[in-house]
Amino acid sequence: MHTRHQLCEQRFFEDFQIGERFLSPSRTMTEALFAAFQLASGDNHPSHYDIEYCRAHGAPHLLAHGFQVLIQTAAGAGMFPHMVEDSMKGFIEQSSRFLKPVHVGDTLYCTLEVTGLTAGRTTGVITLESMVRNQSDVLVMDGVQKYLLKRRTPASA
Repeated sequence: MHTRHQLCEQRFFEDFQIGERFLSPSRTMTEALFAAFQLASGDNHPSHYDIEYCRAHGAPHLLAHGFQVLIQTAAGAGMFPHMVEDSMKGFIEQSSRFLKPVHVGDTLYCTLEVTGLTAGRTTGVITLESMVRNQSDVLVMDGVQKYLLKRRTPASA
């Protein structure tokens, strides 16, 4: 175990409780972030890079791709993955709903909240609701993330 890089005390499946929340730092969606997403994703629809196209279609600015909004919920942006370095077995599921548009200049605030704990004998699945709100406190995306974590002590058979 390499403790010199651990940012916080390690937690295992049974150390979490329903209702715990993990916040990520806010992020303002800049034109540079749009360009980086386009480069990484290969997405070439003009609604994501052509301001004149967007204006001609009634949008105030470039429109974020849903996946660009989704990646703002990456657990690694906050403290959760640092808490489970010793217990994490894997990121096993993700789903999301895109509820409102996100444009250049919007600032996003992401929260992960524990909504489910399903125990197995040696591991457990922690379910986190993912929520993204904009600067006007409008919910623009929600979803679910599931992680498989080791238990501190196996349950008796």
